[in-house]
Amino acid sequence: MKQRVRVVGIVQKDQEILIMKKAQGRVDGVPMWELPTGKIKFGEQPEEAIDRTLEEYLGVEVTKKTVLHDVVTFMAPQGSSQLSNLYIIYSVVLDPDTKIKARERYTAYKYIKPEEMANYRLDEASVVVLEMEGRGTTQTNYKEVANSATVYVDGCSRGNPGPSGIGYKIVGENGQVLLEGGEFIGFATSRVAEYYALRKGCEQALELGLKTVRFVGDNLMMMNQMNGIYKVKNRDVLPIYNDVRELASKFEACAFTHVAREQNVDADRQANLAVDRQFGIDM
Repeated sequence: MKQRVRVVGIVQKDQEILIMKKAQGRVDGVPMWELPTGKIKFGEQPEEAIDRTLEEYLGVEVTKKTVLHDVVTFMAPQGSSQLSNLYIIYSVVLDPDTKIKARERYTAYKYIKPEEMANYRLDEASVVVLEMEGRGTTQTNYKEVANSATVYVDGCSRGNPGPSGIGYKIVGENGQVLLEGGEFIGFATSRVAEYYALRKGCEQALELGLKTVRFVGDNLMMMNQMNGIYKVKNRDVLPIYNDVRELASKFEACAFTHVAREQNVDADRQANLAVDRQFGIDM
């Protein structure tokens, strides 16, 4: 399966986000906008690539350090197949008096508020990034972009280590809830609980017969490990990680995406309810 790797800059000013108008026209005449996005050239580090992208396309020199904000992966249609995308997202701070000059692949730029996103036709990748970052509602639903079911997973540990639970919620590509639940897993760390939750999500998705799945969680380290960005070095999670990799190989396609905690409340609630049930706590 092909994978596309890109760097993306979230440039924010006074609660507004910078979007760029793409130079390439559309058949229907409606302009396409996107977050500042660039490729990583051979031999470049991602942080070098984002600085170069901003200089080439926006005509600005980043004098303040760009900060790695997140890494997201998602599946998007490409012809008759699915294209795996990995986007490395940076928070970019520009000097207040910085003058932007759109060039190369862009013809214009705007700073807009999150609630204004629906007024612009954004490319699929920017839609995904903005939805994952909780930057407001766009005109495109992520489930339609990913063309797959979504499995939300979360683990909790009261005491870390302490009594722990896992939760999951599976949503079909049309937005319907296919399954949700939680289990008490005993005494564990939050790290182990997160991986148990992901393994359970894989198992339930396979039992439902799902072929293409997007797994979503609010643990950035776990999602980065599943995406191969970081290696798993902890002996307590390595066996569970290996189980997840084996289960994931049974899908036709799958992706692992990190989201903010507030975007994963249902799975978190199921995990905590499982612990409450174990100890007879009124729910």
